[in-house]
Amino acid sequence: MSIRIGNSCVNCESLTSNNKCKVHGVSVDTSYTCDSFEMKAALKNDPNCGTCARYEKVSCANPLKAASKMLCSSWAPQNATA
Repeated sequence: MSIRIGNSCVNCESLTSNNKCKVHGVSVDTSYTCDSFEMKAALKNDPNCGTCARYEKVSCANPLKAASKMLCSSWAPQNATA
């Protein structure tokens, strides 16, 4: 059995906003992996509270716990360019 972290549907270009796979036409969640995986381009490789647009703002998901350098699944980039 192989363990694959990078092939998670959360990191795939084929995942739609309603958690449906564009390739296979099924609903997926964070525990799914796939051999047809296409990695999303990373906006920034430093997702922590100190680099989050929500840090110390009303929109922060965890205002009582948030601290610089802490990791969070609700992270939003301060700057994004295409």
